[in-house]
Amino acid sequence: MRPLAMASLPIFLLLFLLPHCLALQLCTNSMAPVTLKAPLSFCAYNSSSCCNSTDDAAIQKQFQSMNISDSTCAAVMKSILCAKCDPFSADLFNTEPTLRTVPYLCNSTSSASSTPSKDSTKDFCKEVWDACKDISIKNSPFAGLPVSSSKLTDIWQSETDFCRAFGGSSSDNTLCFNGNSASFNESIDSTTPKGLCLERIGNGSYLNMAAHPDGSNRVFLSNQAGKIWLATVPEHGSGGTLELDESNPFLDLTDEVHYDTEFGLMGLAFHPNFATNGRFFVSYNCDKIESASCSGRCSCNSDVGCDPSKLGNDNGAQPCQYQTVVAEFTANGSSSTPSTATTASPSEVRRIFTMGLPYTSHHGGQILFGPTDGYLYFMMGDGGNKGDPFNFAQNKKSLLGKIMRLDINNIPSQSQITDLGLWGNYSIPKDNAYTVDSELQAEIWAYGLRNPWRCSFDLERPSYFFCADVGQETYEEVDLISKGGNYGWRVYEGPDLYHSPWAPGGNTSLDSINPIFPIMGYTHADVNTNVGSASITGGYVYRSTTDPCMYGRYIYTDLYAGALWAGTEIPENSGNYTGSRIPFSCSKNSPIPCDTIAGSPLPSLGYIYSFGEDNRKDVFLLTSKGVYRVVRPSLCNYTCPKENTTDTEGSTPGLSSAAGQLDNIRGRLVLVMITLLIWYRL
Repeated sequence: MRPLAMASLPIFLLLFLLPHCLALQLCTNSMAPVTLKAPLSFCAYNSSSCCNSTDDAAIQKQFQSMNISDSTCAAVMKSILCAKCDPFSADLFNTEPTLRTVPYLCNSTSSASSTPSKDSTKDFCKEVWDACKDISIKNSPFAGLPVSSSKLTDIWQSETDFCRAFGGSSSDNTLCFNGNSASFNESIDSTTPKGLCLERIGNGSYLNMAAHPDGSNRVFLSNQAGKIWLATVPEHGSGGTLELDESNPFLDLTDEVHYDTEFGLMGLAFHPNFATNGRFFVSYNCDKIESASCSGRCSCNSDVGCDPSKLGNDNGAQPCQYQTVVAEFTANGSSSTPSTATTASPSEVRRIFTMGLPYTSHHGGQILFGPTDGYLYFMMGDGGNKGDPFNFAQNKKSLLGKIMRLDINNIPSQSQITDLGLWGNYSIPKDNAYTVDSELQAEIWAYGLRNPWRCSFDLERPSYFFCADVGQETYEEVDLISKGGNYGWRVYEGPDLYHSPWAPGGNTSLDSINPIFPIMGYTHADVNTNVGSASITGGYVYRSTTDPCMYGRYIYTDLYAGALWAGTEIPENSGNYTGSRIPFSCSKNSPIPCDTIAGSPLPSLGYIYSFGEDNRKDVFLLTSKGVYRVVRPSLCNYTCPKENTTDTEGSTPGLSSAAGQLDNIRGRLVLVMITLLIWYRL
């Protein structure tokens, strides 16, 4: 008996520890729903749906085969089958390791929730039971019923038993189906942030910050010129500043990096297993005239219908003189403890990716690892020149204007790389978007972007992948990225149609695409900048306990505007956001005094290049005037009812006892799970 009992317990613990709710407009194939040009004839969805007409016809055929004699039962069963077409079907049918056969049915008396939620007062699970419990249904989708004609009462003795198996409530952080659509918890956090309080902890100007994978208070910082430093973040309230030795970088690549306005060391990512393998990756630009190792295929080539001789030049550069590179390096620690390393080898382990650029702008360059899949995501702009004249962003075979997803753990042989037409040393994840859309180049995860500048995953809901995309003339946008998603550029700039002044590469017709529009953004007219332009900088969903009134909100900014925005999801788990500008101030205890705007007490941040996040989930602003950290709101005299002002300065500010207890429970369960797994294998 021991093997059976011990095998089931770790699985239970694992399911408890994993986040259950995806909470995003996603279909069961992980792709975004499509915008219907005409209503579905059977399921009647008429705007956004996870079904097309072919899917709709298949569901109708399935329904007819069930041969349900009772009209009331037939109506509820039809709605259950058609839930596959709901824009939130990934949530409604989600369970590990396989999809459910029916959606979570809204159940106001669900055992998972002691208090009925506002949006689940319609007890649809009870409605299904009452309508169908004694009706024969062929090929029922309810798990446990035989294929032959059966009744619900053949398996479940009561409504309670049935709804325990199939019911759910959106109040327990799970979406549920109410018979018509996905149902959400409509409660809204009324604790509106009064402002964001910042402290200045460093004077250096950096473009990237990455938390040390060992979980400590150390971070890696890099500048655009090509240097990477290892730094220690001071404790809150200590009065300390960033500890790093400018004269002793962790890695110096300035001899390889071409540094100019939109060139340099653009991205930095550490392998999830860096603590044991020492692997990390750098994205940078090089000049093939200056460096013999700067050599790669041109992004403008016959494969994408582009002739380099027709590009013209950009600031005097020749087509593909400049390259974008992703290279792998290794830390200089011992083989058993690379996380203790304070330097890295300047020699590349391997060149992961190299591609020649058509112009001198719009080449993104950020890299990061997916928190759940371990793949490397690489953000690439449209290559430059006004209006993406060669329409690279919409070209499914071009890698410009795309987000790529690469497997760097399985390096193919050189012959395989050549045979597959890859751009370097990586393999293609087997579930990349090309498996659903065969026209897409295999590396592509999402497309239709102009210049994605700073993307991030929500640590608590990894399916939420945010990217800020820099606009052309009128609109700066924030997108939620999904598998195979087309974000519209250059057919659209944000929500507006765009017409390129020069289009030698042709145009993409409006009717041929299914664009995903921004969830947030602002027009250039909404901000006043000292350069007469705007350029969005994406940030993070705030998950620190330091400022509990900011918790769960997405923070973003503009390179030039010196303004901050917070995006709030309403209703929760819907993927619908409202962005609002928020005030900010400098902490009265700032270790380094903040510069101020002339004639005003407000802090002057200069150019806001990027954001950072450390292992305690605190958020940092990387600016031309230094490094700023978000601190507790009371230090700027902002009122936040949730803030625990009884904490000492050196403790974790604002940490609620409930959150602390939950983290403690999860931590102990992880240890228990590991122990049980080891014991079972022994």
